Amino acid sequence: MKTLTTTPLAAGLAGTSLTAFAPVVWGTTYVVTTELLPPGHPLFAGLMRALPAGLIALAITRTLPRGTWWLKAAALGVLNIGMFFPLLFAAAERLPGGVAATLGAAQPLLVAVLAVAVLRQSPSAWRFAWGIVGIVGVGLVVIGPAAGFDLVGILAGLGGAATMALGVTLTKRWGRPAEVGPTAFASWQLTAGGLFLVPVTFLVEGAPPAIDLDAALGYLWLGLIGGLLAYVLWFRGITSLPVTSVAVLGLLSPMVAAVLGAALLGQSLGPIQLAGFALALASIVAGQITPKTKKEGVVR
Repeated sequence: MKTLTTTPLAAGLAGTSLTAFAPVVWGTTYVVTTELLPPGHPLFAGLMRALPAGLIALAITRTLPRGTWWLKAAALGVLNIGMFFPLLFAAAERLPGGVAATLGAAQPLLVAVLAVAVLRQSPSAWRFAWGIVGIVGVGLVVIGPAAGFDLVGILAGLGGAATMALGVTLTKRWGRPAEVGPTAFASWQLTAGGLFLVPVTFLVEGAPPAIDLDAALGYLWLGLIGGLLAYVLWFRGITSLPVTSVAVLGLLSPMVAAVLGAALLGQSLGPIQLAGFALALASIVAGQITPKTKKEGVVR
């Protein structure tokens, strides 16, 4: 017979709430990208989101990696930032926000698979089932009858979900050095990812676009709030909470994007969208619960 247990209340609820701030802020990416940023420069957008924030955090913490952490930080920075950012912006530019968001919602399911392969966790039908429910819920919320499907955009969306899923899983596997705080840890990855993007951006996109006031405000928001602050809380959550519980919080991002679309862009939310909200919320809540059996113990 199964019972349900949650993470300890004192650490779990506070940690989950703080970690959830990151995907909530990331939900603004679609509106900011389409309404404020110059089109056709997803790599430059990723660069501006990562490198300035990383350098600011490095200047504040004055903490550099040591030993093997130079390689680990570089690998995590490329996966979580350097590859994920441009794929995210490419999907946001080439696809309707709803389609891009639904592809990104595959991340919790991918993390559930990688948790078995990389972290040696036992397979969990609970995680897989609710991961599928989350994708369906997000799809109902954000995909409308006029949704378009661009092959490059779809590949970018799926690639972004895959790279971040692997980055999240490896972050959990390696943890962070005991003497290093979450701000320094985030600074390593943002800087590494930003440095990775510098040559790629100028080789692929050439000269930077003209930046007007709207674009400057968009880059500031994405870099300082959506980049530095959000990733400090996100990486803190990954190292202190079950990785699958953290990954499913990512479903908050497309839900926030849908709400902003309705509030700012005049997009409608009908009964189908509301049903999708209910499914996605149920998936998020279920992701914080761990099924437990007397013989098998807790499966995370």
